[in-house]
Amino acid sequence: MMNELFNDVVSAYINGEFVAPEDAHISAFDRGLIFGDGIYEVVPVYGGQAFRWDEHLTRLNNNLDIVGIRQPHTWQAWAKIVNGLLSRATEEDHYLYIQVTRGVAPRNHVFPDSAEPTVFAYVQKMAPVAESTLAQGVTVVTIPDFRWRRCDIKTTSLIANVWLRQQAKEQGAAEAVLIRDGVVTEGAATNVFAVMDGTVRTAPQGPNLLPGITRDLVVELMDRHGVSYEERSFTEQQMLDAEEVWITSSTNEVMPVSRINDSIVSEGRPGPAFQRLYDLFQQYKAQYRTAAKQNVG
Repeated sequence: MMNELFNDVVSAYINGEFVAPEDAHISAFDRGLIFGDGIYEVVPVYGGQAFRWDEHLTRLNNNLDIVGIRQPHTWQAWAKIVNGLLSRATEEDHYLYIQVTRGVAPRNHVFPDSAEPTVFAYVQKMAPVAESTLAQGVTVVTIPDFRWRRCDIKTTSLIANVWLRQQAKEQGAAEAVLIRDGVVTEGAATNVFAVMDGTVRTAPQGPNLLPGITRDLVVELMDRHGVSYEERSFTEQQMLDAEEVWITSSTNEVMPVSRINDSIVSEGRPGPAFQRLYDLFQQYKAQYRTAAKQNVG
């Protein structure tokens, strides 16, 4: 039964060694386990290559600096680790998970004077978004955002996000859209976009939401292709009245929302603005795949 849990994991790495997934062990005294004292990244892998790798690694390094965890590797060393992990990845879609904790130390809230960071990473097959989901959209629910005020840090301390997503699931929804002081921040594991009067709007970067790599790529694509957009906050009511709503993430890319709570969005099906951005995203990804094949060749 245990080995079945790792069927979709194609490679793993722990503290300098490439290991079988079932052999990736971490000390019970690791601060990542005891305090959630760590930073992580989830990187899509297309054509055997890490997608937007520089942006993901930059965010990882920035977050490590913010929380005071020592940088465990140089960029060159990270590249070697990632290449080793991806050597078994096929042309199927995968994701690369990377986690860096403060390391093993006696339990104390204060940072240890000396501790070696724990580095854990693995590559797993990514389940594609169902065609029916893209055609019909998903249901989300709005829930008060009770998380801490540094949501821009991609910390492994995710109990609040897990709890919020579970509340959404129990209401038959795919995601929880979080509301703070009447304003939409983000999803439990996504960024949120809404179309109002023909203009795409998404919340500006700040401490209340994660600066998503997929979010930033969608903004980049809109800018490049002349799509009207603005990085500007919007209220829950404005979202409910919006012409279209989407959510984005590294593993789900761009996903349409067709229902919020009991309200229908965009006549209950994906709208034209979503379809354009979805197509632009897929074109960008296809170009990346082609370039990845050429690099390998």
